[in-house]
Amino acid sequence: MTTAKSTSNTTAMLELIKVSKTFNAGTPDSKKALDNLDLSVKKGDFITIIGANGAGKSSLFNAICGTFLTDSGSILLDGTDITFMPDHRRAKSIGRLFQDPMMGSAPGMTIEENLALAAGHGGWLSSITKAEREEFRARLAVLDLGLEDKMGSRVGQLSGGQRQALTLLMATINPPKVLLLDEHTAALDPGTSEKVLKLTRDIVEGQNLTCLMITHNMQSAIELGNRILMMDGGKIIMDVEGEEKKNLTVSALLEAFRKKKGVELSNDRMLMI
Repeated sequence: MTTAKSTSNTTAMLELIKVSKTFNAGTPDSKKALDNLDLSVKKGDFITIIGANGAGKSSLFNAICGTFLTDSGSILLDGTDITFMPDHRRAKSIGRLFQDPMMGSAPGMTIEENLALAAGHGGWLSSITKAEREEFRARLAVLDLGLEDKMGSRVGQLSGGQRQALTLLMATINPPKVLLLDEHTAALDPGTSEKVLKLTRDIVEGQNLTCLMITHNMQSAIELGNRILMMDGGKIIMDVEGEEKKNLTVSALLEAFRKKKGVELSNDRMLMI
């Protein structure tokens, strides 16, 4: 298994160079969330990210999205330096789903209205055209959840799985340069989680999206995508792709972590298979 790539690559869709972030610096509560982290993501990469709680996974996503400014280092998106770009400007090019199905959509608005907003519909929502409705209906039908027949229903009335699937569709209706999935199935029951993961695979691969997905399910991390990262202590400690990734097993990942760190990976949520 190889360690993280750290060379600059002008063809990368996303690149983090020597990125660090410490919260509460200079206090007893000081916490280094990202530690001189390098990451180069090629266009079309579907990367799964694993690591114990506090490893820096969500901090990595927050740095990319601009939730906070990093202490040092640079972040480039499609060749543009976004290190100091405000988060609302980055949001035009970065899609993100969270663990909570209640985030990412407006519960008091209808399915149709949420899709119109996500699509960048101009003018009043009451002026949604017939052609737009037909497009929304076709996209919803692909989800196979019956939502195409409920476009006038308020999103707050949907189940968690329906809402997360809708949010995934909203985040990709205008394909983003990078899609970030932050444990987006963790709050769902196993059956619904499996269905949303299949939708995820179909959408990401069908649109050839560049995607990073955090998961605590190591088996899903192995099965999905073309590349897997393991984080620990704000660093990327494993970076595996291609045939090497295809031949991985959960036990091999756990053994690799033990060899890297000299300790067992004992976080229960990491051991889910």
